[in-house]
Amino acid sequence: MIAHQSSFRLSTQGNTDIIDITHLVEQIVRESGVTIGIVNVSCKGSTLGITTLEYEPGAVSDLRRVLDQIAPPNQFYAHNARWGDENGYAHIRSAMMGTVKVFPVSDGTLRLGTWQQIVLCDFDDRPRDREVTVTTLGEVG
Repeated sequence: MIAHQSSFRLSTQGNTDIIDITHLVEQIVRESGVTIGIVNVSCKGSTLGITTLEYEPGAVSDLRRVLDQIAPPNQFYAHNARWGDENGYAHIRSAMMGTVKVFPVSDGTLRLGTWQQIVLCDFDDRPRDREVTVTTLGEVG
């Protein structure tokens, strides 16, 4: 079994910026040489998330709308009161979505559904530079 790890950085716009990172994860899986195993996709930070979505304008818009309903930016958050900032909602969204996802690899390929893409969601209230770490574990064949 081998382990391969690589990171990449993205500049985001914040405010629930949703970015398709599937091609970047696929590239790292190919570079790893792993033919069967798993890939762990992890983001550094507490105001962003990783999930899967059919990355098309309607689904992206729907996700933003639902997140605004669940954790609206304009509500009271104790975090904001304590720290004097305005991103309490971003921390809640991140905690609910999570910052790590694991996917299977077989035949050297990331195993996703036809309309399933891996997306990074930046919930913070301003643009950020984000780091994503991709760790591939498995057999080389």
